[in-house]
Amino acid sequence: MPTPQPARTADALGLLGLPAPVAELAAQRWDAIVVGAGHNGLTCAAYLARAGRQVLVLEARPRVGGACTIEEVWPGVRVSPCAYLVGLLHPRVIADLDLAGLGFAWVPASAGMFVPFEDGSSVQLWDDDARCEDEIHRFAPGSLDGWRAFGALKARLREALRPDGDGDLWLGPAPSRDQIEARLGGDGDARGLLFEWSMADFAARYLADERLQLAYLGQGVIGTKASPFDPGTASIHFHHQSGRLGGVPGTWGYVKGGMGMVSFLLCDAARKAGAVVATGVPVARIIPGRGVELEGGERIEARAVVSNADPRVTLGLLGDAADHGWRTRVEAIPMTGCTVKLNVTLRALPDFLARPGTRQPHHFGQINTPLTKDQWRAGYAAAQAGYLPERLWTELYFQSVHDASVAPEGVHTMSVFAQYVPHTLESGDWDSRREEVKQLALGSIGRFCSNIPDAVIDAQVLGPPDIERAVGLTGGHIFQGECLPQFMWDQRLDYRTPMPGVFLCGAGTHPGGSVIAINGRNAALAVLGSA
Repeated sequence: MPTPQPARTADALGLLGLPAPVAELAAQRWDAIVVGAGHNGLTCAAYLARAGRQVLVLEARPRVGGACTIEEVWPGVRVSPCAYLVGLLHPRVIADLDLAGLGFAWVPASAGMFVPFEDGSSVQLWDDDARCEDEIHRFAPGSLDGWRAFGALKARLREALRPDGDGDLWLGPAPSRDQIEARLGGDGDARGLLFEWSMADFAARYLADERLQLAYLGQGVIGTKASPFDPGTASIHFHHQSGRLGGVPGTWGYVKGGMGMVSFLLCDAARKAGAVVATGVPVARIIPGRGVELEGGERIEARAVVSNADPRVTLGLLGDAADHGWRTRVEAIPMTGCTVKLNVTLRALPDFLARPGTRQPHHFGQINTPLTKDQWRAGYAAAQAGYLPERLWTELYFQSVHDASVAPEGVHTMSVFAQYVPHTLESGDWDSRREEVKQLALGSIGRFCSNIPDAVIDAQVLGPPDIERAVGLTGGHIFQGECLPQFMWDQRLDYRTPMPGVFLCGAGTHPGGSVIAINGRNAALAVLGSA
């Protein structure tokens, strides 16, 4: 007999199990089956169920949430293995599904981004413009006017493409290049930022100070297998600055309880609306127009199947039933990850040489350890060839600073997101070289600190193959495929596939990757519109 499911997904850390025997689920007729209980799949299920559809969500793994979940990696320590901050979660989804009423709460990372440098200097890029201007006036006064123009361009582009309300181009079907161009009008710089510039070009165009340029380079390649000197990488930075969480443009924050609470609350919303969620139920095959076949051989029928799996996994589930042209397009999407994620427990927060102390304002935002331009080039080239670089760019977050519930007293959590690493190593493999990667990452941080690695208690290291195996993302690519301009907007896969009754709702669709949830909402509208 199945174990009764908890009223709140968080009470079981997403380990829901079966709500009924598989034979009983298979005996029912469903309007829609959602394959995969990632945050977009759960969002899609919630919207479909709210529209009165009979919806079944099937998750192969025992836990819901996909890359945005919570695990107790060590006793009493709760971490989100992959996703870390909230920023692009769409306000429309938050409002429509009453996530706040279900318990969604977050704290803005108002300290912004702290960057120390090897010469002993540092800069705190506060979210508050006035405070940030004071910092830049102290740090690099010759770049202040340029920094203002740097931010004004991002704001101008955000207002053109993603105004507050129904005019947001993330709502509904993906816009064409012509539709985007019409919004941009004669703004050539906005066009350059969105489609053409490298992150290095963007930074150098506006910021005279070399250190300030270096501070921003990593923001143009987050999760992207490209160098900050490659055309189009500036758009990655804009993508991550285009949100309006809490009505504040470009803000990011820490979710109470951990980032995986977003998925858990979306699961609560789906189940509250009447959707049925089953975990530990791997789907072996999608049968267009009919439903799915499970690995155990059971068939479950539904008029629509919505895949939250990445496009390459979905292609495998379709097998010979996949449309030839669609198959060709999916196979052409770059889907090889280049990031390594470390989840670390600490005896004390990092003590940075440039700004000493273990509970300082910079610990409340995010911290980047920069690379020189030569190190960026060399690191990217090394990873492309299958080698580990001499140093990693790292981005650090400290959930425990904002939320003591995620770790025992006296223990802090540090989330490390780093690039570049190869998916396939030229020598050895991730299991045999995991300790080496751990030391490389901690050393890349420790050169700026007086107490790293000494303050480290333990660390979990997740390279691209680990992410692929644990989460099911092909190549360990965290965005279900590259998010460079040539793969965005109407160049992402449509929610409706050429196969009858088969839809996509994951990050491979518009508007792309990160914890957004609007992909799932848009997909649900496509399903409802096809009925």
